[in-house]
Amino acid sequence: MITQISREIVAQPSHALPFWLSLALVPLAIFGTAMGGLWILLVPICTWFLFAIIDAFAGLNEENADTETPESALTWYRAITLIWVPVQVVLVFGLLAYVTRVDHLSTLEKIGIFFGTGVLTGTIGINYSHELMHQKNRVERWLADILLAMVFYSHFRSEHLLVHHRYVGTPKDPVTARYNEGFHQFYPRVLRQSLISAFRAEKAMLARKGKPWYHRSNPFWRYWALQALMIALALLIGGWAGLGLFLIQAGVAIWQLELVNYVEHYGLTRKHLGDGKYEHVQPRHSWNAAQKASNWLLINLQRHSDHHYKPDRRFPLLQTYAEDEAPLLPYGYPVMTVMAMIPPLWRRFMNPRVRAWRKQFYPEITDWAPYKDATNPLPR
Repeated sequence: MITQISREIVAQPSHALPFWLSLALVPLAIFGTAMGGLWILLVPICTWFLFAIIDAFAGLNEENADTETPESALTWYRAITLIWVPVQVVLVFGLLAYVTRVDHLSTLEKIGIFFGTGVLTGTIGINYSHELMHQKNRVERWLADILLAMVFYSHFRSEHLLVHHRYVGTPKDPVTARYNEGFHQFYPRVLRQSLISAFRAEKAMLARKGKPWYHRSNPFWRYWALQALMIALALLIGGWAGLGLFLIQAGVAIWQLELVNYVEHYGLTRKHLGDGKYEHVQPRHSWNAAQKASNWLLINLQRHSDHHYKPDRRFPLLQTYAEDEAPLLPYGYPVMTVMAMIPPLWRRFMNPRVRAWRKQFYPEITDWAPYKDATNPLPR
């Protein structure tokens, strides 16, 4: 049952404390690196499985904060996203310096360590960058760019803000997974199309101002510069081996992000109104999950319906919805992303839910063929 909580409770540091759980993964990464062996699996095991187990016992969080809570009351929530940036920088480059200089770790163990680091920078780092990029504050947006540059996915900011939020649930959004499209089809498609659509969106915005794509105000120059800086640091600290490990970390982080993207909108579409126009984005156009522990870890990312409905709303104020307003996932993201890697299992769980969603929200639509295309035209 969905309940409301007051501004006073939201403002209490103790209420914000569970969202700081991500910091507990940092000493696990350090400990696993120092010990080697199977200890290097601590981060992925805790991130993927421990939080899924805690979810099973902690249950659901169906409390909604007062959306009129002032910014001044959210200090302890904002702090975790700000603190994480220097923590991640020190952690990643510190681990890089360590593993490239010690003898007790095998090559396979070093790769495993940076696989786990990528789980961390993807699950936490990119997620926090997502929160930061939606803010009007220039410092927060710069911090988002730093986190994204560390995984060589800087264009995600342009793609997410200019393409995904505008076209979500339509054939023009590369990131909306189509009905019956398996993750292994979705992943290579979205890697290519999201980069192209992000660049086209920035180019089009500059053209509306009468500027060429290569104008200095194009954020892609900043993206490329920051990514070049990360390459230089990785080479300086760890040489070619260090750069290789850094790239492994980045690849895993991107994979984690796109797994979540796949889950968030799978099979959900906005109604086409004709002449290339679609209905406004509503809570029903994103999958939700109310699992308590994974929402702590992911700073309420699973309240995705409200994020798309009110993109400027900070994460502690995101609302959850009843099933008659927005579709609910059977489990939290840690379970659903693992399931997404097994397409037959995914379709078994999710296709009936998509069909039920269609009947619930769009009983008047009998032909869904126009909504199936997974080779969508990109916006120009």
